[in-house]
Amino acid sequence: MTLVTPHRRLGRRGGEDWWRPEPLIDTNGRSASAVPFWALMSFSFVLVIAPQEIFPVLARLRIGLLTASTAIVTYLFDRLVRRQPFTLLTREIRIAAILAGWAIATVPLSYWPGGSVAFLLGFYLKSVTIFWLLSNTVDTPEKLRRVAWGLSLMAVPVAGTAIGNFLSASFLPGLAAQTPRRIVGYDAPLTGNPNDLALMLNLIIPLSVALVLTAERRALRILLGAVIALDILAVIVTFSRGGFVTLAAIAGLYGWKFRRRPEGTWRWAALAIALASLPFLPSGYFQRLATIGDIDADVTGSAQLRWDDALAATRFVLAHPVVGAGVGQNVLALHAEEGTRWTAVHNVYLEVAVELGLPGLVLFLALLGGSIRAACLVQRRSAGVPGLRPLFALAEGIQVSLVAFAVAGFFHPVAYHLYFYYVAGLAVAASAVCAATRQGRHA
Repeated sequence: MTLVTPHRRLGRRGGEDWWRPEPLIDTNGRSASAVPFWALMSFSFVLVIAPQEIFPVLARLRIGLLTASTAIVTYLFDRLVRRQPFTLLTREIRIAAILAGWAIATVPLSYWPGGSVAFLLGFYLKSVTIFWLLSNTVDTPEKLRRVAWGLSLMAVPVAGTAIGNFLSASFLPGLAAQTPRRIVGYDAPLTGNPNDLALMLNLIIPLSVALVLTAERRALRILLGAVIALDILAVIVTFSRGGFVTLAAIAGLYGWKFRRRPEGTWRWAALAIALASLPFLPSGYFQRLATIGDIDADVTGSAQLRWDDALAATRFVLAHPVVGAGVGQNVLALHAEEGTRWTAVHNVYLEVAVELGLPGLVLFLALLGGSIRAACLVQRRSAGVPGLRPLFALAEGIQVSLVAFAVAGFFHPVAYHLYFYYVAGLAVAASAVCAATRQGRHA
């Protein structure tokens, strides 16, 4: 059965009406249900915005579980009715399944088997499930575009809250004597502290850039430009060192990509704005960044502690190269190694290596690299093809987001979180969309 994408509708000005539905239709005349996709978008809204924290009555309804379950059940039902496979079988999906299987297989050898089981069921497998859903339900260019729009708009209240907390001096309690003081994060699962908030916004920024590159209406470009500027300012006021390095990596990668394209003129405009903004950076920001290269200059002591934890994690991996401490148990492993503190290693790669050994690290790197490769392949296949410029830009944005995560991974303990698995799912989806679109064009 061949999947084909109908031609987009054109508005009165000749541009795309991005808000109009574009169903995926198979050759036997039945269209795929839109319910799983919109349920997944609702779950994304719950995840990022956390309305249950704004309206506590919603917490009783467990709307996160409700929306995710609706997406899963309706997707499986739709596939069953249309007699289609329940999943794509891409290289990345296979690697994700093997990695999850390895994590499950090592549970009996975990430092705390019960804790590993709880971590798998309550956390890691949820991320893998969302990765699978995104890979399979985002099955048209328009759905991919809507995800980018949805996340870009959802970032606005998150970034706005961060800036508002900075202006109102809403800082983390107990740190009044430290410099700089860190803002309170946004009250949601993925943005609860300033470092996670910066990571989340950094991963969304490239998707917003992709929308700017393809928006035909000036008003939309201005709106998206304002959203990106708000996100960047929010990353800065978090005083996150990892956030700054990741933001710099995003800027550098786009600067390289734009060097021979019409958008190359934007590089100089962005550089001029950045230089003009330097005098307006928050007090103490440069001193905070200086501790990246000189950890002894960090008066808070966090840089020194993270370095010590990284060394302890490395020693543990060298002593346990095949089977680690068990999924979710790197805190126990570091405590056993150091014998003093109960802390997690702030490094994605060491986190995986400590918990799942070198086999787990190899699988994780293969999944990360495969996802980046999938996004690159979409760009190669859609470059210069009439009508596929939006898909090219979105794939480019996904690639930049994945590279941003690869950089941020050196500063965050988020190997099993949805940050990576969400964007990786979009990469797999973009690859499938590109293949289906090209097949439809040649049918």
